[in-house]
Amino acid sequence: MTAVLRHWPRILITLVPVVLMLVHIGSTTGRPVLDGLDLFMADWRLRLTLPGRLDPRIVIVDIDDASLQAVGQWPWGRDKLATLTTELMVRQKASVLGFDMVFAEEDRSSGLATLRLLADGPLHDNAALQAELDRLAPSLDHDGAFARAMQDHRVALGFYLTQGDLPLTRGTLPQPVLPPTALPTDPGLYTTHWNGFGSNIAPLAKAAKSAGFINAVINPRSDGLLRAAPLLGYYGGAHGENGYYESLGLAVYRLAAGVDTIYPVLVPPRNDGALPVVQALQLGQGPDAPRVPLSNRTSMLVPFLGPGGPLGGSYLYISAVEILNGELPAGELDGKIVLVGTTAPGLQDLRATPVGATFPGVEVHANVVSALLDRRFISLPDYAPGYEFVVLVLAGLALAVGLSLMSVAQGSLLFLAVLGAVVGLNTWLFKVHGLVLPMASALVTMVLAFVTNMGWGYFVEARKRRSLAKLFGTYVPRPLVEKMMEHPERYSMRAESKELTALFCDMRGFTRLSETLAPVELQAFLNRIFSRLSEIISRHGGTVDKYMGDSVMAFWGAPVDNPDHATLAVRAAVEMAQAMEELSVSNRGAGLPEVSVGIGINTGLMSVGDMGSAVRRSYTVIGDAVNLAARLESLSAAYGVSVVASEATAKAVPDHVWQELDRVRVKGRQQAVNIFSPVGLRTELTQDLAGSLALWAEVLAGYRAQKAAQVQPLLDTLVAGDAKKVLYRLYAERLASMSSRPFDPNWDGATRFESK
Repeated sequence: MTAVLRHWPRILITLVPVVLMLVHIGSTTGRPVLDGLDLFMADWRLRLTLPGRLDPRIVIVDIDDASLQAVGQWPWGRDKLATLTTELMVRQKASVLGFDMVFAEEDRSSGLATLRLLADGPLHDNAALQAELDRLAPSLDHDGAFARAMQDHRVALGFYLTQGDLPLTRGTLPQPVLPPTALPTDPGLYTTHWNGFGSNIAPLAKAAKSAGFINAVINPRSDGLLRAAPLLGYYGGAHGENGYYESLGLAVYRLAAGVDTIYPVLVPPRNDGALPVVQALQLGQGPDAPRVPLSNRTSMLVPFLGPGGPLGGSYLYISAVEILNGELPAGELDGKIVLVGTTAPGLQDLRATPVGATFPGVEVHANVVSALLDRRFISLPDYAPGYEFVVLVLAGLALAVGLSLMSVAQGSLLFLAVLGAVVGLNTWLFKVHGLVLPMASALVTMVLAFVTNMGWGYFVEARKRRSLAKLFGTYVPRPLVEKMMEHPERYSMRAESKELTALFCDMRGFTRLSETLAPVELQAFLNRIFSRLSEIISRHGGTVDKYMGDSVMAFWGAPVDNPDHATLAVRAAVEMAQAMEELSVSNRGAGLPEVSVGIGINTGLMSVGDMGSAVRRSYTVIGDAVNLAARLESLSAAYGVSVVASEATAKAVPDHVWQELDRVRVKGRQQAVNIFSPVGLRTELTQDLAGSLALWAEVLAGYRAQKAAQVQPLLDTLVAGDAKKVLYRLYAERLASMSSRPFDPNWDGATRFESK
């Protein structure tokens, strides 16, 4: 609570976008930007969660380009369609057949109408012609053949509804599925309203069991994508029976499922004086009858199965010419629902949808039928505004408080977590429960809240951080300064005593190199070396204390606390030594003297802080532990190693394998200290190296016990394996010297070094 009170201005300023968004979504004015974003994200979510599976119950017979090329241009003669229908319903035993097309004119391709004109006109007295015409009429009546092929089968035809000042009425409408009184008041308030139609000729309309409109209704104010399919449309014109008509998809489903009646499900209005709301469409009677949730104007949001088309993988597409030629084995489509449509671009039945820019219109009907069969619906529930309000408030409060109390990194993670939770919940509700819920307002508000909060933090609260950066920027590497700026109140220049790790690095062979290079070349060489070494130190979290001629000093563990300061220092030292070895190879190729480094590391209690005079100050470390690190650096050449570390450092870094070098008493210290050198990571320790180290430990123990004769053979074994190793040669000389001296009971095994 104290932290909340301390940051209350930042919390309040972060809530401003939340309040403004709540006012906006609660107003009566339109919200085109948010609605557009919601549509965009709903389309993205729909594509992300597409089932991508085949529905084997529905087959699409495709009047594709191959069929048009083989049979001829559209429209085909009704005799072809009769053959197609007979093949599908009799030989293939399809369960239901739906035509996504309209047959509004008579088929005159057979010439029967012309022959009848002749028989009734100039040749009316030709009895032979009349008799022959009566005999041929059944075979030349293609519409009759098509009607007979549909007779006694479950076939649904398509028709379309129109609206205009001069209504178009062609063909014969089927019976409406609901009377004009099925919904209260003006039907235009509930569904699409039409005053014209283009339907099928009477013989075909009478022969088909059902018919449904094939209109694709798209909001002209939207982006033109087909997202919903109307299930009902109201026709109120001068010709045909007024009432509510069903779509082709619904008609095909009712034939397949045996549903005779449908009922609109009304819910009471939210406000007094408002109209009841059509919430769903119940298909059939009984408690188990499916209820299709409806969106605006009695439409059903289409739960697409896939991207559409013959390659979409949602439905089996069969070319119509294969059916006409009888290429499919008999009974292949037994019990299937077959829809006849087209994917040929020239026939202009391709739609732009969220899942595909050229989506076949017939597959829209297939998706409707599939969803009705599976009761797989998506809907925008009536409580969507309440959901939007709750998510907006909860997300806004979480960000306002959390961002104000956390660091930038933590706040960014919180923002991403809340963002992911909102998107994840929304996607889960859609995927599992089919709920299309708004998300744009919450996401926009979260982004604005994050930007507002971070802006306040930068321009107001970051003044402390900038002051800290100015204070420490001269002494501390930039990465550490950035970490310190997350909690500036924790740091100051005040001196304190704490356990740290100090490192001294000195270049060997520098004197010879300086004698061969011009001053400018030497300067460039030093700058390159120090830049490389400093980069390694900084990358491992160290603070470069100072440069001293050809030496560099660094420390770990301050000003930012790090319990792994010893490990980081050792890793940096090993990498620094490797970098100098690579440089030596380059120098050797250029004919320059080789340069190596000697590094000393010690871990212990040190004083750290801003120290110096009024003229010059620096953030540095001092103390006996620092001096020991400097002394150890000078010992590296004597033992032929690049890195020398104290026992305290070696114990603090157990993941490295260490070789003990000696027990030494350095200048300025009376207490002896054991010194070590890293030989590699413990995970990379080979059996041969482990054996050599074990043998070396016996040599060192025998040396300290003054048993030169006993350990000489062991050392000889080591020398034989690595004759060039300075450490082994050094101890060979010591053992030889020890052999000529009497036993000294007061010797503690330490070697004294008087030089710095």
